[in-house]
Amino acid sequence: MSQAIAPTIRVQNVRQNRLQRKLWFFGGLAILLILASFFSDYLCPYDPYLQDMSMTKAAPSAEHLLGTDRYGRDMLSRVIAGSKTSIFSTLLLVSFIAVFGSIIGIICAWAGKWVDTLLMRLSDMFLAFPGLVFALAVAAVLGGGVHNAIFALAAISWPKYARLARSQTLALQSSTFMQAAKMAGSGTCKIIRKHVLPNIAGPILVTAMLDIGTMMMELAGLSFLGLGAKPPIPEWGSMMSDTRNLLPTQPWVTLSPGFAIFFSVMIFNLLGDTVRDYLDPKNRK
Repeated sequence: MSQAIAPTIRVQNVRQNRLQRKLWFFGGLAILLILASFFSDYLCPYDPYLQDMSMTKAAPSAEHLLGTDRYGRDMLSRVIAGSKTSIFSTLLLVSFIAVFGSIIGIICAWAGKWVDTLLMRLSDMFLAFPGLVFALAVAAVLGGGVHNAIFALAAISWPKYARLARSQTLALQSSTFMQAAKMAGSGTCKIIRKHVLPNIAGPILVTAMLDIGTMMMELAGLSFLGLGAKPPIPEWGSMMSDTRNLLPTQPWVTLSPGFAIFFSVMIFNLLGDTVRDYLDPKNRK
């Protein structure tokens, strides 16, 4: 029997090592992307706001690697500067909806009765609307701006985390170690802190990682429609909107922030998939 089990163990070890290498690779890329956006002010070769009308719509060259826009601003500098707005706005949004939704879900599972019914029916109401359409309506009422765009997407995105945290907490309440903690006299706050949060953190983290790419595209979409960041603030979605009419003649101006969105979303999605596979119990046996 030991000889039959040995190949299976070797396969599991190879799979686990492969997942660890992928996790380090994509995690390193994500960290580099976040660090680059954080230090974007020092990485820009030119002032992203500086206008040079003698260099308007210049093609990519050694002096301007991604060309210039209609105001002569260096596109590479604007793409780098726009990473701070796009990436940190997305991380702020995902962190907020994950924490807020998880708190609501734990409250629903723990309080039960009318509190659970009220909050879950409220989440059903938000889920009944098409997400981006509802966010567009909220952002239009609040007016443009990055903060209003974040609030609009947060208003429609928290129920997913609330339902996930609620279901995970309900499953834990019937477990043996939770019953033992209650019989030992542990208070509600202690049980939630020591037993509930550590056990639901994995699914919440995986969902949040997979949500980063989606939220980044939706924030860029709101900015593209004029309901997010306003020019001249460099933000990838608003940069694409501001230069979309130049796509037939000077495509580099529009495609530069578009490729930045594409690569950033791809990195975070691949990282989220890797984290999900790594935390899967089937891959850790």
